[in-house]
Amino acid sequence: MDPLGAPSQFVDVDSLPGWSDAYEAKQLDCHQSPVEKAQVDVRSPFPYRKDINEKIILWKGDVALLNCTAIVNTSNETLTDKNPVSESIFMHAGPDLKDELQKLKGCRTGEAKLTKGFNLAARFIIHTVGPKYKSRYRTAAESSLYSCYRNVLQLAREQAMCSVGFCVINTLKRCYPLEDATHIALRTVRRFLEIHGETLEKVVFAVSELEEVTYQKLLPLYFPRSLEEEIQSLPYLPADIGNAEGEPVVPERQIRITEKPGVPDDASDEEGLEADLSFIGSHAFARMEGDVDKQRRLILQGQLSEAALQKQHQRNYNRWLCQARAEDLSDIASLKALYQTGVDNCGRTVMVVVGRNIPVTLIDMEKALLYFIHVMDHIAVKEYVLVYFHTLTNYYNQLDSNFLKKLYDVVDAKYKRNLKALYFVHPTFRSKVSAWFFTTFTVSGLKDKIHYVESLQQLFTAIPPEQIDLPPFVLEYDARENGPYYSSYPPSPDL
Repeated sequence: MDPLGAPSQFVDVDSLPGWSDAYEAKQLDCHQSPVEKAQVDVRSPFPYRKDINEKIILWKGDVALLNCTAIVNTSNETLTDKNPVSESIFMHAGPDLKDELQKLKGCRTGEAKLTKGFNLAARFIIHTVGPKYKSRYRTAAESSLYSCYRNVLQLAREQAMCSVGFCVINTLKRCYPLEDATHIALRTVRRFLEIHGETLEKVVFAVSELEEVTYQKLLPLYFPRSLEEEIQSLPYLPADIGNAEGEPVVPERQIRITEKPGVPDDASDEEGLEADLSFIGSHAFARMEGDVDKQRRLILQGQLSEAALQKQHQRNYNRWLCQARAEDLSDIASLKALYQTGVDNCGRTVMVVVGRNIPVTLIDMEKALLYFIHVMDHIAVKEYVLVYFHTLTNYYNQLDSNFLKKLYDVVDAKYKRNLKALYFVHPTFRSKVSAWFFTTFTVSGLKDKIHYVESLQQLFTAIPPEQIDLPPFVLEYDARENGPYYSSYPPSPDL
């Protein structure tokens, strides 16, 4: 307790400058104008969100001195680690903390446990144990470190906490590369705030001088402070950005369990799937995956269960996604045939496909499929709509039905579930007939979602004109076909 009248050593989080504050001041000083929305064709998987940025604080200082709802302590499995963060927290919290920790009986790697803050300004301390890093066990370390940040945030949400002060969980003693760990920390916090942002008002990253350099470098990738910074940061995002919650995705790490260890796989196939499953253990671990070759055989025979088919499909999609993130797709991106624009009247993300910009006979269509997956993976986690401009397309722009069928079969279930409408703009009679046959006999689940749009005026009843970036040739064509009303609408920059 500070003597009466003495200044407190603790720092109130509300007095700290936010992540966007210094940047906005710089923008005003330099008189820089933000990038207009119409100039952005491919958005980052971590788009500019002012509401999220306002919750983020980067602060160089001791996490133990933060006056917030909870601070994070990084320790070992017995909660007795002597690192600079833990020692400072113990010193300021007082002896009661050590007594309470003994009641917790340790903490496993990746877990998070809660105690009171005692003499700290923070009401609570969330204790977590980061992984020991070895390059040969990198994927396990990534998953454990993700669990640390995710479990801390989940605990804060369950306890209705307003603010959390994070130390850097990976200590030097545990040998985790700082930059790799920072990527996991930032993307996990970002994804959590996207999903559960209403539960937290402030998230503080308390760092040392050395750590501050890395955080300053990587924060714009996950928390861009303008559309301009979002575009500049996009090339520097790592190939692996995790799933919708930031968790590392490793599709190759699949454990295969033989259905009949030590028993030859011969005539038993004829006994049917139910007889084979009787040899598999009932424990969840034993149900992770069966013999892959046999599953493929059963798929051909139509005997594989729906759940097994879904797992097979998910593994296949994850392989495509990993390839999409590793491949150089700049030639496909330069076509500007697929881009994100605004939102429709229901607040759903709008994705635009420009048919005339797809030279089907001149490009590698497998790379086009990879690019679609690369762009759409993070979009499809929420409800979205597609706008396809068939305007002025010709033979060289016609997407083959086999390609569309392959695309529909490859994509994850979330694409189909969250696609709420497909607006087919300026269709021809032939394209309507082709679409009818395709959606009736090939992908029937899409039929009810297609809306044929003869004019932009019809499109604007579902999507406000300021929320969609229109190629100039589409505006010109619509003005010729449907009157000069739209010719006064300001055209977008060339797409």
